Amino acid sequence: MSEEGRPLIVGEVLFDVLPDGERMLGGAPFNVSWHLQAFGLQPLMVTRVGIDPPGDEVVAAMESWGMDTSGVQRDQARPTGTVQVELADGEPIFHILPDQAYDQIDRDRARELVAGEPLSLTYHGSLVLRAETARSALVELETTCSAPVFVDVNLRDPWWNRVDVLASVSRARWVKLNEAELGLLAGALDSASAEAFRSKHGLDTVIVTRGKKGADVVDRDGVIEAAAWSDIEVVDTVGAGDAFSAVFILGLTMGWPTEVSLARSLEFAAAMCTVPGATVNDRDFYSRFGSRGWW
Repeated sequence: MSEEGRPLIVGEVLFDVLPDGERMLGGAPFNVSWHLQAFGLQPLMVTRVGIDPPGDEVVAAMESWGMDTSGVQRDQARPTGTVQVELADGEPIFHILPDQAYDQIDRDRARELVAGEPLSLTYHGSLVLRAETARSALVELETTCSAPVFVDVNLRDPWWNRVDVLASVSRARWVKLNEAELGLLAGALDSASAEAFRSKHGLDTVIVTRGKKGADVVDRDGVIEAAAWSDIEVVDTVGAGDAFSAVFILGLTMGWPTEVSLARSLEFAAAMCTVPGATVNDRDFYSRFGSRGWW
């Protein structure tokens, strides 16, 4: 791709409450934005938090990391998002509360914010689709900006429905999902079904993550497979998929060959599994990748 502009990230920012009671800033769009900021891409995130202490924490954290907070809306009636995270055999299970501030992203304010803004792509997940207000804002932004769309499918029961998810997929250029989600949306798990899914929805690329087995990239040129990193000490896997997405977006922006993007995305996802939580508040963690010419 290697297009001018910066990424537009739309969706939730929230606090993941881990089993030991520790609160970690999270939400797939926020995690991706955090990583992209560290990579130097200066993302513009459109989200909404409450007028409450957690909302203040979100803004303060973004400011401390150098992120643009102009797209952070404040909600008087609803709280900043919270998710209870349970770990089962090292895998996170998310208990997501209803009617959070991020469900009420204001369409008009978001549209005014991005008017005239050069954007390289628009990224969003699935949770932003669950409420009509935020879903309407997202569609408005995709229509107004006309930037190519990267959809990161994150199906969280009961907060998704097939019609809305597939509609968002059909507006995208790139779609990332795990093999279980491919099975739910396409009816099968193999690369042939991923290619059929890609062709049916007019996508350039489908990325299928397969956990410990690695990931596949399916595009018009065929299938590229790569194994996951195995020689690591896993602390937790929270945010590994978001780390993968961030580096793949970096690769699109920098014009890397697909096989390079895939390998580096898996490497960074593995690195995130060696630390607790979904983001790292340490620039040295990122600099080791930058020093190797990633950005």
